[in-house]
Amino acid sequence: MSWRRWNSLLHRDIGFLCIGLTLLYAISGVAVNHIKEWNPSYSVERVETNIGPVVGNPADAATALRILARLGEPGKLESSYRPDRNSLQLFVEGRSITVDLPSGHVVHDRAIPRPVLREMNFLHLNHPKKAWTWFADLYAVALAFLAISGLFMLRRKTLRRGLVLTGIGVVIPVFFLILYL
Repeated sequence: MSWRRWNSLLHRDIGFLCIGLTLLYAISGVAVNHIKEWNPSYSVERVETNIGPVVGNPADAATALRILARLGEPGKLESSYRPDRNSLQLFVEGRSITVDLPSGHVVHDRAIPRPVLREMNFLHLNHPKKAWTWFADLYAVALAFLAISGLFMLRRKTLRRGLVLTGIGVVIPVFFLILYL
């Protein structure tokens, strides 16, 4: 078998292996690119209510527990802090509760994981570390192989167009590096 035939077979088979990961990285990549506009891993549910003015020392844990009781909040208080002298922020098992102490106005934010997209982002951003790092590196090497082996699959009649498009693909990131640096 010729090297051209081996190149074609490996390109095809490695390409099939990479389809799932390519889709994962593509979908997650678009989501993560727009992280300033939205949280791609969580949606936030906001509920506002009023419990009336809060009396007592806001730095005291007992005051925070009384607030949670008035809200009917079953979760365990993880921590609290005072963003300013009139506010108290409480953190309860994935939820944030902000209380305006003089008025008793409460903003209750709850982070809800986005199904599938959260897991995709988890892998894309390499949060698992460990074996996933090696697997992602292997995927990157496979993509490099696909790029290079694809160049060797060009026939004479498409060689010029292929080289021009490859050149453009190299110039685009260089252009943006020059633009932003």
